[in-house]
Amino acid sequence: MSILPIERVRGEHLVARENTATIDPAQEFASPASVLGAAPGPVRELRYTTLFGQPVAELTMANGTVRMHDARTGLPMQRIDAPFALRVARAAYRGPGVPVASVMFARTASTEFRGKLPVWRVEFEDAETTRVFVSPENGRIVGVRTGTWRLYDFFWGLHIMDWKNHENFNTPWMMAFAAGGLALAVAGVVLLYMRWPRRRQRKVQGVHDVAA
Repeated sequence: MSILPIERVRGEHLVARENTATIDPAQEFASPASVLGAAPGPVRELRYTTLFGQPVAELTMANGTVRMHDARTGLPMQRIDAPFALRVARAAYRGPGVPVASVMFARTASTEFRGKLPVWRVEFEDAETTRVFVSPENGRIVGVRTGTWRLYDFFWGLHIMDWKNHENFNTPWMMAFAAGGLALAVAGVVLLYMRWPRRRQRKVQGVHDVAA
């Protein structure tokens, strides 16, 4: 696994996850009070940012969910749909000009994505079968999976001996091999002590003294 650069495993050469757009301070935005007034419940955090070039107010609710409001009007935005998720994935994609194979609304967890569900999954028809996961709450890219990542994840599952979910370190197999390794190490130390040359030399010297 150490042979593969971690940047390539993460798919950074194919997908730019970071949002590099900035807010123009010269624009007029809705006040925090008006944005909070349009929120459906208690808000834990409010921040102004951009989404696909559009200024938005991102609200993190008290229950942990995220809602997007138009930063100019303060009104709630529509939930991220399939066309918008596709636009986000295409804008972030840095690979060859290939068509999109599918756009799917994933509701169940898999070995490829273990984050918050549901999530939009956009798949590209490139050599890596790149899949971009987009949050339906805030339109952010929350995961990128490529052929290199799948190869790395396969060997990672073998390494921690979790062949199903590839994330549990406390499998019975792992604990059994760890206990076996510890037992072998202790046995090796004991054998080394018993066979240490100086100890054997003392025994031989004692025999010679008795014979004399």
